[in-house]
Amino acid sequence: MTNTVAHEAGWDTAPGLLDGAKHLTLGPEQCNLAYWFTEVAQGTLRDRGETGHHKDAGVPDFLKQPGPLRDALVLEFGYRSLSEEIATRLLAHYVAIAPGIPELEFYATQLIDEARHARVFRNHLVELGLPAATLVKDIDEMAADYRRRVLQPVEDFTLEIVRDQADFMGGVAVFAIVIEGVLAPAAELSERKWTPLSPATGEISRGTAIDEIRHLTVASTILKDHLAVEPGYRPRLLEILRAGVKLWDEVPDKEFVIHREELFQQGMAEHADRIGDHEIWPGVRMLDTTPEQRYDMAEQWTDEMAAERMAYMGLPVEVLSSSGGDAV
Repeated sequence: MTNTVAHEAGWDTAPGLLDGAKHLTLGPEQCNLAYWFTEVAQGTLRDRGETGHHKDAGVPDFLKQPGPLRDALVLEFGYRSLSEEIATRLLAHYVAIAPGIPELEFYATQLIDEARHARVFRNHLVELGLPAATLVKDIDEMAADYRRRVLQPVEDFTLEIVRDQADFMGGVAVFAIVIEGVLAPAAELSERKWTPLSPATGEISRGTAIDEIRHLTVASTILKDHLAVEPGYRPRLLEILRAGVKLWDEVPDKEFVIHREELFQQGMAEHADRIGDHEIWPGVRMLDTTPEQRYDMAEQWTDEMAAERMAYMGLPVEVLSSSGGDAV
């Protein structure tokens, strides 16, 4: 049978998250419900719909045993499952106030995407040996501090704009440029880290990254098109972006990321033979990197993605710097 899945949605043809988010152009009219059913559900997720990975991509036994590598993965996927659950709930407000059918259909599909991400991250922890019966409660307890100090301020900020102010375009900017724009590079890093260690984990990260490309690019098109019709919205959009950057500068996400990267570092040393000469980015062996270097590279990827998407929308990238920029 001929594979007719769209290039950007095909498992073997989709670009990496960074290249896709920086260079692809997709819009809500294209990425509608029909697209989601055919290209995503029957394309990206073919043979991977239940767990996020193919049945032939297994979880190695050593990741089911106690140790720093398993601890790092439990923290990473536990936190990400909670983040995606919150994202799913937030997106219900986007669907409710979507200005047109294309936007309504797209954000309905993104809501399902985020719910799926939460599910596969959560259920992967069961594959690692965590008890299914108490999984949600265990994740909530494990991530309580992360939720309170990192996720709650971001959730409150988003709700203020999309629920309380009913500002759909402002909500699009917050989700795509601030929230996903900051978290997407960490997702890219996750795929690169886990692929040589666990086929199942790598595939889960790959599948979610393919979705994130669509989320980032469609949102950028929505904002670009809106500014073309309503140029007077530009100052408001820049104001929201500055506030979002200020928020991310204030939340202590780095300490949580570095903690699990330090655990990963310990586990990586214990399983160096499994990793070998795997390059985490061109010319750099993963074994030769430190937690700080991996964190800094994710930050660099964030800046690169932001520069491309902001240029596409005709907005000054300086707005996303800590100084905020004065350009309007």
